[in-house]
Amino acid sequence: MTLDEYILAHIDSESDYLKALYRATHVKLLRPRMASGHLQGRMLKMFVEMIRPKNILEIGTYSGYSALCLAEGLSEGGMLHTFEINDEQEDFTRPWLEKSPWAEKITFHIGDALELVPQMGVQFDLAFVDGDKRRYIDYYEMVFEHLSPGGYIIADNTLWDGHVLESDTHYTDRQTLGIKAFNDLVAKDTRVEKVILPLRDGLTIIRKK
Repeated sequence: MTLDEYILAHIDSESDYLKALYRATHVKLLRPRMASGHLQGRMLKMFVEMIRPKNILEIGTYSGYSALCLAEGLSEGGMLHTFEINDEQEDFTRPWLEKSPWAEKITFHIGDALELVPQMGVQFDLAFVDGDKRRYIDYYEMVFEHLSPGGYIIADNTLWDGHVLESDTHYTDRQTLGIKAFNDLVAKDTRVEKVILPLRDGLTIIRKK
């Protein structure tokens, strides 16, 4: 048994619905590794139950796995607004969200969150950022403006397969540079508290003071 297998055997199980979605993601979609999966999904649900947000923002829906886990943790009356910029993803993802046990807690938006969120007039208590790595700083600054005091931002993939350790001259793709610039910005931002968890590909937990 590997350490990862041991961990999964000693945490809450994922529902049959989430298992089916995870399988379908791997069978039908490109880059299925983008889906959050069992461990991260249980952690996201628990974060929601700990923070008890009224409104959650998700940037980067993909197949909907993380959205369902976030919504699963929401209290009665809470709402998740999840944004997917790739309109070709809608045909796969929307049915999984709308047929789920948590459908009434989810509003699924197709479009650019950077353009649409500022028009909503909603203040969020928690945001999960898992969109285009090249735009993480843009997402961060936009989300911060619509985040309640004491609210949280959870940013995914912030260790980026360890490429954050590479020098800019050695590793120059725009996604890696985007993640590194984001990490550097957050580290210096005195408006927030922050910690990086080495879970999967790195999760940065950020709290607005």
